[in-house]
Amino acid sequence: MSQPHKLSLSVQYASGGKQLPTRQQFRRWVKAALQQDLQCTLRVVDESEGRQLNRDYRGKDYATNVLTFVYADTVPLSGDIVICVPVVERESREQGKELLAHFAHMTLHSVLHLQGYDHENEAEAGRMEALETALMAKLGYPAPYVVNN
Repeated sequence: MSQPHKLSLSVQYASGGKQLPTRQQFRRWVKAALQQDLQCTLRVVDESEGRQLNRDYRGKDYATNVLTFVYADTVPLSGDIVICVPVVERESREQGKELLAHFAHMTLHSVLHLQGYDHENEAEAGRMEALETALMAKLGYPAPYVVNN
């Protein structure tokens, strides 16, 4: 039987929100997507910090739902995840999704990015979306790519 992957996770709350996940919820979601040992900081931010980070690191002048920063060639794998609360809340409302389910999906999505998954082409996107859907089901959440409005 294989040993579970080791996780060192720091959760930083730099933004408030209606219904923010707890540290334990974030840890559960990160662990669900782990395929290797990981050292990670997950930072929950407001729209201004999310916009600034997206502009500084991706050259895009708007806040996005999640940013993932991988620190190459580290053992264990090391990286940062930034989740922008107002964007996740807005998407949740617009798509008719339960807020915690959308936070769970964004967390799983970013952890998969840390581990090399991407959605730059149709084949990669299909593989990543299928894995996200399976992980969400395992956690008891609905399929993340179904819009409910």
